[in-house]
Amino acid sequence: MVAGTLLSPHVTWSPGVSPEGQSTDEVEQNATEQSCKGWEPAGSCRTVLYPLSFAFTFALTHCHFLESHFQTEASGYKQPHRPALQSPAVAVMAALTSAAPVVEMEEPICLVENHAGQGLAVRRDALQVLANITQPVVVVAVSGLYRSGKSYLMNRLAGRRTGFSLGSSVQAHTKGIWMWCVPHPLQPGHTLVLLDTEGLGDVEKGDTKNDTWIFVLAVLLSSTLIYNSKGTVDQQALENLHYVLTLAECVKLTKSPGESGAQPPAATGLAAFFPTFVWAVRDFTLQLEADGQELSEDEYLENALKLRGGSSPEAERYDRLRECIRQFFPERRCFIFDQPASKRDLPRLEELPDDRMDPEFLRQLEKFRSYIWERSPPKTIPSGCKVTGEMLGTLVETYVDAIRSGAVPCLESAVTALVELRNSAAVREAAVLYRELLEQRAELPMETEELLELHEQCQRETLQLFAERTITDDVERFRAELLRQVEAAKLELCSRNEEASREKCTAALQELYSEMEQRISDGVYFMPGGHQLFLGDQRALVERYRALPGKGVKADAVLQQFLQNVEPLARSICSTDRALTEKDEQIKDLQDRNEKAEQEREAERGREAERLRQMEDWIRGYEKAEKEWEAERERAAEQLRKMENRARRSEEEALQLRKRLWQDEEKEKSHSQGGHCGGGSQQQDTRSNRAFLIEIAVLAVLFSLQCAIFGVPRGLLRVIFPFLLRQFFTSNRGRFP
Repeated sequence: MVAGTLLSPHVTWSPGVSPEGQSTDEVEQNATEQSCKGWEPAGSCRTVLYPLSFAFTFALTHCHFLESHFQTEASGYKQPHRPALQSPAVAVMAALTSAAPVVEMEEPICLVENHAGQGLAVRRDALQVLANITQPVVVVAVSGLYRSGKSYLMNRLAGRRTGFSLGSSVQAHTKGIWMWCVPHPLQPGHTLVLLDTEGLGDVEKGDTKNDTWIFVLAVLLSSTLIYNSKGTVDQQALENLHYVLTLAECVKLTKSPGESGAQPPAATGLAAFFPTFVWAVRDFTLQLEADGQELSEDEYLENALKLRGGSSPEAERYDRLRECIRQFFPERRCFIFDQPASKRDLPRLEELPDDRMDPEFLRQLEKFRSYIWERSPPKTIPSGCKVTGEMLGTLVETYVDAIRSGAVPCLESAVTALVELRNSAAVREAAVLYRELLEQRAELPMETEELLELHEQCQRETLQLFAERTITDDVERFRAELLRQVEAAKLELCSRNEEASREKCTAALQELYSEMEQRISDGVYFMPGGHQLFLGDQRALVERYRALPGKGVKADAVLQQFLQNVEPLARSICSTDRALTEKDEQIKDLQDRNEKAEQEREAERGREAERLRQMEDWIRGYEKAEKEWEAERERAAEQLRKMENRARRSEEEALQLRKRLWQDEEKEKSHSQGGHCGGGSQQQDTRSNRAFLIEIAVLAVLFSLQCAIFGVPRGLLRVIFPFLLRQFFTSNRGRFP
């Protein structure tokens, strides 16, 4: 037995005793009521998270009872194979980890209508509720005689005191099949679907076939069928369950080949489709014993289903019903219930507080409810696939349509419809998973190789989920449809990837181009040489753009489009550059010519200034030279006078010399005539030569004086004097030997 204290500052709990001293059953009932009040329904049904408060309360208030119940032997309950009971902490953790959306209905709604003269019909609003349930469903249906308290049991299984309407008269109250979907208290991720069926054996209906179809639907739709009866499990109670005898006739395993002699399906084949059978015996007053030995409830049921044997018609009729129950429902359980309250309080049982009810009944009720909550399996098909709410709705439609058409519900057709629905749902779920994986993992923009690698990875996981969710091996058609949707999603992702790449690249180029735009606005490029500057900036922009990471698949295309878009601007800048360059060259040429002319004028002014300077220098030099010449002339004149004087003296001396020479010649001449005729000629020649030399010397002196007077350079004298001397000799050649 679990004993302990809940680690909470507000609640302390011990097994069997409530904080207020109430009984365990009262604590359990109050906790259930409080948890139900906390659901706050809004509308006929809504999608909510699993009600954690309910699971928490149930785990606290019921776990001690469950463990003590399954461990005790006093009750006579035989415990079959079952999973280990969860502790409160485990139950709470399971509830906390179950956050899948489930459908919670405020109150039951009609699933299958049963109108007199119109037959059975499925309610569309109920199918819509089931279509919203994507979780596996645990379907618990109750069947039995009318006015036997079926609805009360279903309300308590829903954790409520009210819900399915309870009639207080002798007339049947529930018509058709009513449905109530609530979150499963103990199985997170599952929905508990409670089906309350129309009471059997109502004399006012007068149509036993109608009861048969109601019972058949309860069997085919449920995973646990509760047959509710009163009193004991005796022959009369079994006779009231005669609908089991018609199951083989009202249900077929495979599609009929159309042969009139077709045999009904074997009971063992139908058993694979049929639910767990739970017989709830109400108002039980006997002692559970046989032959003086105490029996458990299950042993009591099995004892009632024992075959008598024999070949008599009575024996065969006796064994036939029991054999059908044993074969159609191989897994069977039995629960007995005392009368819940006094006869006076029974009409208002749903309003009756627990302290006004029989404690033994409450214990039995809790034992029954715990078994249903914990042991009822999810609805499955023979392949083992769990049925969801949507699939359950398909089963309802398939079976009711077959009944309305006058045919027999075919389990193979129903399974085929479920396979179609399940595999189609698997395609949808796998396609949704693929899209979700892409959304979670794709960091757009991506390169083509990265995107294809991501696609292959997500496709593998998608196909794995598809393989897990599909039914049967013949799924090629659905797999092809899934691959088609995956390919469409991949193409959509590729398109989004291209668009994301285009947007990112465009934004990057726009950001990089903003600086050039500013320079364009400032007119930087609209000047001579602006085109080359523009091209240089454009090349730098392209290099910076290509260096950016994560641009995606449209990097080059966006760049090319950008370059094409700016090409007209580049041509305009080029034209402007060319025109401005030509104009600038013209201006420069004109400036060069003006500058050259100015330079020439400046040079001319310089030359003129130089000439003026030279002229001034020449004038100054001339004046200086003139002064010097004047002084030199004065000196030369003085020297000339002196030389003239000397020349005169020389001439005078020469004349005197000549005169002496003439006198000497005369003297010699006279002597020569006197006797020196032979030698006279030689002396005469000597005298002539001497006179010539003297004349030359005189001339040289005179020439030197004149040159000195006129400032003739000495070098020139060395050239001129020999020339004059040669001319003198040439002109006087006849005078000299």
